[in-house]
Amino acid sequence: MTVWDEVVGQPAAVEELGKAAREPSAMTHAWLFTGPPGSGRSVAARAFAAALQCPDHGCGHCAVCHTVLSGTHADVREVVPEGLSIGVKQTRETIANSARRPTTGRYQILLIQDADRLTEQSSNALLRFIEEPPEHTIFLMCSPSDHPDDVSTTVRSRCRHIKLRVPEPSAIAAVLVERDGVDPEKAQWAASVSSGHIGRARHLARDADSRAQREAVLAIPLRTRSLGDAFAFAADLVRGAKAEAGALSEARDGAEREEMNIAMGGGGVGKGVAGAARSAKAAERDLERRQKLRNTRNQRDAIDRALVDLTSFFRDVLVASSGADVALANPDRAADVRRAASEWTPESTLRRLEAVLACREALDLNVKPEIAAEAMMTAIHTG
Repeated sequence: MTVWDEVVGQPAAVEELGKAAREPSAMTHAWLFTGPPGSGRSVAARAFAAALQCPDHGCGHCAVCHTVLSGTHADVREVVPEGLSIGVKQTRETIANSARRPTTGRYQILLIQDADRLTEQSSNALLRFIEEPPEHTIFLMCSPSDHPDDVSTTVRSRCRHIKLRVPEPSAIAAVLVERDGVDPEKAQWAASVSSGHIGRARHLARDADSRAQREAVLAIPLRTRSLGDAFAFAADLVRGAKAEAGALSEARDGAEREEMNIAMGGGGVGKGVAGAARSAKAAERDLERRQKLRNTRNQRDAIDRALVDLTSFFRDVLVASSGADVALANPDRAADVRRAASEWTPESTLRRLEAVLACREALDLNVKPEIAAEAMMTAIHTG
């Protein structure tokens, strides 16, 4: 095994990154990884970071490779947005740490996941650092695209671009079988309905709840027969997203509060306790704020997964209506797709699809999820 084994279905990108890790002449200080959701942007960036630090350029079995891939290497820092955006304060703090000389590795590496969530101030702070980088600092940024709405033109122009593509279902299925031990038939099914999203395929193959949620969402278009149904399904969608986000947050939030309490000397006695208590209160408020932002993002992500499933269903209906010789995104729902294509006109199907896309856009603009979902479901009902 090497660090590149986790980068699925990206031979051209692996070849280019491997060459850069081996040959200093092929190296540059700033890289931008783009590709659709599930293409493995952060996986490729992390593998590249391991190859840059590894004495054997990414052997996959040494201590350096293991610590980078597990996120514990002292000279590789990852910025992962816990809220809806990456603020300038977090960016500046990470940049300051990345400006130091490496302690154990060859480079100080800053890996920014979801770089499209950088605020304008954060992008400007990062740009100034990229323009005059320290000698041993490498920047790795991940974004859905290099469009100015995702990454500012000035930042993008100073980066070397690695464009990832949607992996083939056969490549995803092979990974599920060989590395996750999934039954071949189930792996093939999960790969065929995941729209090239490796993480999504893995969840569907291994998690019964994920499969049940997908089934419930894909049943919505044909079950929405009245306005009452539309509002009920909208409430179910938001309620399910909140429950999923709450389950993700519960254990992590409790552990963070416990760690902070210990760090702030909770339960201590003696001089300085009053001052420490005041500091602890301030830290507690900051932690609560960050946890609330993270929970909001988890809710939005859960809703978005449902919207992506709905989008794929309406796309399949349009494909069936047109008679195009194109594979369905949901081959296991072929009967429902044919039924919908016979009952709806292509124009009404397109209006339903546009309603889902409008819901995604509304959520990005911080519209209340309940309102956005109700508007979408009403449009799905009326067509």
